[in-house]
Amino acid sequence: MARRDDRVEQKILDVDASMQGTLVFKDPVNLRINGSFEGNLDTKGSLTIGENASIRADINGEEIIVGGKITGNIIAKKQLKLCSHAHIVGNIQTPVLSVEPGAILQGKCQMLSYTGKDAFTLNVDELASYLELESSDILSWADSGKIPAFKEGNEWRFDRSTIDEWIAKEKVK
Repeated sequence: MARRDDRVEQKILDVDASMQGTLVFKDPVNLRINGSFEGNLDTKGSLTIGENASIRADINGEEIIVGGKITGNIIAKKQLKLCSHAHIVGNIQTPVLSVEPGAILQGKCQMLSYTGKDAFTLNVDELASYLELESSDILSWADSGKIPAFKEGNEWRFDRSTIDEWIAKEKVK
């Protein structure tokens, strides 16, 4: 009887080039960028920004390791590690942050807590940025029940994984 291999196939993408645009990975991949990138990055899996990389982008990911320079905001769902040569100009959000001596962060840091295995919560402005919409539209949708939301105190909050599922369902309609 043939033995079944239960290991998940590992997808690796190593980029050492200049690129611009929007990269969205719907499946987990181990992505390493060693060159330059400008635009938006939305990844699943592991993202490594190499020591010689120069990035001008907003980044959404799960596990992110930064060794190079990033100008832009970073949202890491699981963890963010800043290596000694990292230089970030922008705000970061992550539940777990590791910073090696020598790393530079010019911006604000928010330590977000998980609401589920792979999720965290966003406020109105963060969701508006994520969906590339106006905050007023998000507030209107939340008030009318058109978007999955919950109140934390007097503020609307949004579970990222629930929003992703909602987006997928809305595209089908």
